[in-house]
Amino acid sequence: MDLEVVWTEPALADAQGIWFHIAQDDVDAADRIRDGLFAHSELLRRSPYLGAVYERDRSGRTRETSFRQYRIFYEVRDDLRRVEILHVRHGRRSEPGHLQ
Repeated sequence: MDLEVVWTEPALADAQGIWFHIAQDDVDAADRIRDGLFAHSELLRRSPYLGAVYERDRSGRTRETSFRQYRIFYEVRDDLRRVEILHVRHGRRSEPGHLQ
């Protein structure tokens, strides 16, 4: 049961910000992190419940998984047969407020 993996605009903006931050010092490293984030999110295509439920989301729908030091927040939309990537955050950054 493969689901479609869709990156939302906020998640794409997060990934772009991460890339720009890393690219200031090392473009190749920025490319590797970006590619790794996208590749890791593709695991959710076949295993959408891989990540734990994000405890701070009162709705109980948001889940999170991680790639290296980055947290990938997502929601499984069984009704639409897709996984929506909501945000990506470095583990040391504040969490996305609207998920709470």
